[in-house]
Amino acid sequence: MDIEIIAEEGNPMLHRSDVRFRVTHEEATPSRLSVRDSLAAKLNKDADEVVIHKLDTKYGMRKTIGYAKVYQSAQRARDVEQSYMLERNKIGVETENADTESEAEEA
Repeated sequence: MDIEIIAEEGNPMLHRSDVRFRVTHEEATPSRLSVRDSLAAKLNKDADEVVIHKLDTKYGMRKTIGYAKVYQSAQRARDVEQSYMLERNKIGVETENADTESEAEEA
């Protein structure tokens, strides 16, 4: 899987940058989490700071166009992003699940 940054635009008000990218892949469309990890590595960021919003693959093509938001910290991502988007990208889900399980055991 090869990732190429198409455009990157800063958004200082929300402490992030908006990134449009192209993924070239050999097999089926890669998973959201594998794209997130590869994009984070390319941008020298932690995976929890990258939120993949959209992956669009045309039928039969080996290229995917994507849109991501790259935050300055994982805490900024949790403060700004909607909960369903954090769940899709597995950001902060582990701690929430652990809290829910401990509450269920106490009841």
